[in-house]
Amino acid sequence: MIRRGSAPAPVTPVTAVGGHPDDHHRPSLAGQPLLEIKGLTVDYGVGQASVRAVTGADLVLHAGEVLGLAGESGSGKSTLAYASIRLLRPPGLITGGDVHYHPAQGQTVDLLSADEEQLRQLRWAHIAVVLQSAMTALNPVLRIGVQLTDVLRAHRPGIDREAERARAAELLDMVGITADRLTSYPHELSGGMRQRVMIAMALALEPRIVILDEPTTALDVVTQREILEELIALRERLGFAVLFITHDLSLLVEVTDSIAVMYAGRIVERARANSLFRAPRHPYTLGLLSSFPPLHGAHRHMTGIPGSPPDLRALPSGCVFHPRCEYAMDRCRTQSPPLVPLAGQGGRLAACWLQEAGASTPPELALADPGFGGSPAPAPASPADGATPDSSPPRAAASSDPAAATTAIATATAAAVQATAAEPAAADTLGARDE
Repeated sequence: MIRRGSAPAPVTPVTAVGGHPDDHHRPSLAGQPLLEIKGLTVDYGVGQASVRAVTGADLVLHAGEVLGLAGESGSGKSTLAYASIRLLRPPGLITGGDVHYHPAQGQTVDLLSADEEQLRQLRWAHIAVVLQSAMTALNPVLRIGVQLTDVLRAHRPGIDREAERARAAELLDMVGITADRLTSYPHELSGGMRQRVMIAMALALEPRIVILDEPTTALDVVTQREILEELIALRERLGFAVLFITHDLSLLVEVTDSIAVMYAGRIVERARANSLFRAPRHPYTLGLLSSFPPLHGAHRHMTGIPGSPPDLRALPSGCVFHPRCEYAMDRCRTQSPPLVPLAGQGGRLAACWLQEAGASTPPELALADPGFGGSPAPAPASPADGATPDSSPPRAAASSDPAAATTAIATATAAAVQATAAEPAAADTLGARDE
């Protein structure tokens, strides 16, 4: 099971924007917004041939928070992340919105208007990325040690060779790899080791934000589990915030504080991890959660989500999900629902006409939210559930009993759609933070 400690330790990263790493330490920003994305719109191409990949995305990442970004392939997850830090390659084009990064309290950097020198100082020192494919992200003709020290030379020009090697060895040790691998080439490492090297490289300058783009996609489940456990342990230790991108919603339920779900370039729901798992509010989220089979208990028929994601060049009218939605109404076919806060639900957001006041909401989309005083409701099958806020900083875990927490994880793993509200351990997982 992926285990998390009680609370992240305070972090004092060593590299400051526009200064030498030893000049001063950056203050802790626990709970403060670090990255604010408002109305971000991204196209591929220009003119009539352009395709809108992201439409009006709003997202806030707080200090120390683990925010998941989920959705099917092609939903715009990676495009949103790369556009927000200006790493989007042509023909990608940002056509609207704002992205602000807050390196310290009272300071704001407009990432969309920053020049190349400002971006160079921010990247890796403040915002780092673990790319999707480690084999293609690493240079095949350079040794691992050279690639690890390259970022140190770029951001710490005064560092000597001995200190470089010591830091590179420390980074590998941090992710469970021995220092003798500094002389290895990428092809001499296993897939899991290459991914660990990418994580070590991203953490070289102790950034405030780490973007994980499908970090475990090509790995077997055992290696995947090991790497995620290491990532969570490192986050607890160093205190960085994480934007975790994946199509695997079951992973996000285990390791994140809150989750945003994307469909056809739009964010359709955002909520606490536990709230989204136990009480989804959007039919697409419900479909994703219902696609995971239970590992234990009675067999049940798996339905999944009918149809395929829409062609972004010819989106359906109204709600873009309505052709695949079993609850679609006439209004859904003509009017696009906005992403709005749901009344009395702690700021969670959903873009669905079924959640509008006075609508006839299906019972499975109106379950009691355990994060706001409701009993844990029946939930789709998934390995576990976290309980953390979607628009506020993460809190310390309430449980200090490892045995009880392990039992809770096992219970949550076996949960199915018919799981009862009486399961005492289901709402208290190792990742829970808001009892």
